[in-house]
Amino acid sequence: QVQLVESGGGLVQSGGSLRLSCVVSGSIFGINGMNWYRQAPGKERELVAAIDNGGRTTYTDSVPGRFTISRENAKNLVFLQMNSLKPEDTAVYYCNAHRVFGLHDVWGQGTQVTVSS
Repeated sequence: QVQLVESGGGLVQSGGSLRLSCVVSGSIFGINGMNWYRQAPGKERELVAAIDNGGRTTYTDSVPGRFTISRENAKNLVFLQMNSLKPEDTAVYYCNAHRVFGLHDVWGQGTQVTVSS
């Protein structure tokens, strides 16, 4: 059983920074990438950043240059460094493990990020 636990959310002023962490526990078999999603009130969940097992990263259009996804494989940790935060970044942020071989993706419980103007 794979579990993801996020931490690091909170309230920050516009222009501030936060670093989200995601701990992966259990079997990592079949995980070929880790992702951060977010969901703002009244909006659909959207992919913010992704990192594959080779370390390649992708970002949604609104965050390149501000957000950085990284991973520490030895400790099964995934991070999302968020700088120059804007009020529109306010959302619940979810860690996601994308799995192959017919396995379902796994989600964390989410962590709230609130950016005040």
